[in-house]
Amino acid sequence: MRRFSADYLTRTREGMWADSREALAPLALDSRERVLDVGCGTGELSRVLAAESPGEVVGCDADPALLASAREAVPVVAGDATRLPFADDAFDLVVCQALLINLPDPAAAVREFARVSADLVAAIEPDNGAVRVDSTVAREAALERRARRAYLDGVETDVTLGADAREAFAAAGVDLVGTRRYDHDRTVEPPYDERALAAARRKATGAGLADDRETMLRGELTEDGYDDLRSAWREMGRAVIDQMGDREYRRREVVPFYVTAGRVPE
Repeated sequence: MRRFSADYLTRTREGMWADSREALAPLALDSRERVLDVGCGTGELSRVLAAESPGEVVGCDADPALLASAREAVPVVAGDATRLPFADDAFDLVVCQALLINLPDPAAAVREFARVSADLVAAIEPDNGAVRVDSTVAREAALERRARRAYLDGVETDVTLGADAREAFAAAGVDLVGTRRYDHDRTVEPPYDERALAAARRKATGAGLADDRETMLRGELTEDGYDDLRSAWREMGRAVIDQMGDREYRRREVVPFYVTAGRVPE
């Protein structure tokens, strides 16, 4: 399973569910007595679940270092998604967000969710192949697409899973209730906060691409192709910083997520 830093999780999930939680309606959160958030990371979803549910919400993650932040919102337990440290039927809802896309066998995790749930299981998974970017820097959207294609070609799990999570539910023997789409819309515009400024600096240095270099080179991208991409990426980053200096830079990114819910057979 791929690992992520607390900063990455906070940055990529910031503002999610801030505007609308309609896609979570099938989870019937207002009636839940005991909820488990698997792969909770730093607890972004756990906080939403705790706010919407009258019962207890527990976070679980394989990385104890990430649980320090989640612990501020809900009780947490260290554990693996495919070997959860809970008894059968311990919860009435087991849910994850952006977890199955990082697992080699999503159905194995859903099967384990069903073991510890007496009622419902749910997965909130993105389709990272359908991300849309609009930017005032002319080359940014095209370079983002180019980098994403290279990354998707080299990654070893299905990070485009999205609505296809239903296939993992079927393989795990869970009865599909339905799937709803939620678009995570992230906008950068003046005044720029420190997180936006840091992201621009990472583009200008090529640090972001450097983090993904090994994955990109596992696909069809060559060393020369990577160097060319990083050079263009850094040039684009400098243009971003220039526009920020003039308070003209604006960027919008839309990541489609799919909330798939299923009922555990009696």
